[in-house]
This record gives sequence, structure tokens and C-alpha cells, in this order.
Amino acid sequence: MPTVHVLVPGYVGQRVASTVSLIEAEGALIIVDPGMVANREAILAPLRAMGHNPDMVTDVVISHHHPDHTMNIGLFPNASVHDHWAMYRDDIWESMDAEGRVLAPGVTLWETPGHTPQDITTVVDGDDGVVALTHLWWQSDKPVEDPYATDPEALHRGRSRVLGTASLIIPGHGAAFTPDSSTPR
Repeated sequence: MPTVHVLVPGYVGQRVASTVSLIEAEGALIIVDPGMVANREAILAPLRAMGHNPDMVTDVVISHHHPDHTMNIGLFPNASVHDHWAMYRDDIWESMDAEGRVLAPGVTLWETPGHTPQDITTVVDGDDGVVALTHLWWQSDKPVEDPYATDPEALHRGRSRVLGTASLIIPGHGAAFTPDSSTPR
């Protein structure tokens, strides 16, 4: 069963960093949202501490194309990169929808537009339940209404879909949280 680790809990304020996560799965080592951080060692040091080198990473998922979620993709030279409409590796661009794309047993991508039209959520079905790595929330309690949402109705539909499945949510700019009745819908 796949396991999820938060390498960098993101933040937003005067400074911004994306939440960067690692998924260890059968036949895959997946990094989600290797974006802006205070320095690259914030990503690389915990990865190495877990016994992994950047060249071992098989896949990188970007939830959307904002620089704060994509800035450090190049740290992983052997990885295939996945977004809402394609998979990229070296000079190969293979067009494919994200919805239902399986990266490894128990690791699936969902299309969850709202913050941008291209947002995707990485859904991990592991021993500890279903974990959703998503930008549908920035942090556990905010924003209730995403001020940059390109499609607020789609954002709320995506939140409803994720809340119907996830036992843990890893948001775009904060610590992992267990959804409850106070989670913005």
C-alpha cells in the first residue's frame, strides 16, 4: 500500500511555499508539487533522510501550473511529470486527461478545477485510509472562498467530491488535516 509523507508543510502570507509531498508506492516514488520553498534543501534533506535521492523519483505531479507549485520540478531529472492534460518525460509529450490516471497501485489523479481550470488532486488509497493532495484548500480552515478561484462553483464541487472520500487532506499551503464539519465546503 502506498504511503504519503509531507516533506515541506507549505505556508502563505508575506512569503509563500507549496506543500511538497512524497508518495512511496509499489514501483514508484512520487513527488507532488515541488514548488517554491525557502531553499532546495527544504525538499532534498528530508528526501535523503528517508533514503531516497532525487534521481530515484519516478514521477512528479503538479496540481496546477502556478510557479509556487512548479518551481523545483527540475530537481528530479528521471521523473515523468504529470499535469491536467499530459505526461512529460525528456522530449516526450504524451497527451492524456488526468481524470482516472493511475500512477501506481493506489495512486490516482482526479481533475478538480476551481482554483485554476487545470487543477488536479492526487488521491492515495493506503493503509491509513484515503489521502487527498489538493489545492482545493490552501490550509485546513482557509480560505473559505478562494479569492483567486477561476470557477468557484467547480471548486465547491471538487471539495464535495474529495470530502466524500478522503480521511486526510494535504492542502496546497499548509499542514495535513483530518476533514470534519468545520472544513470549508
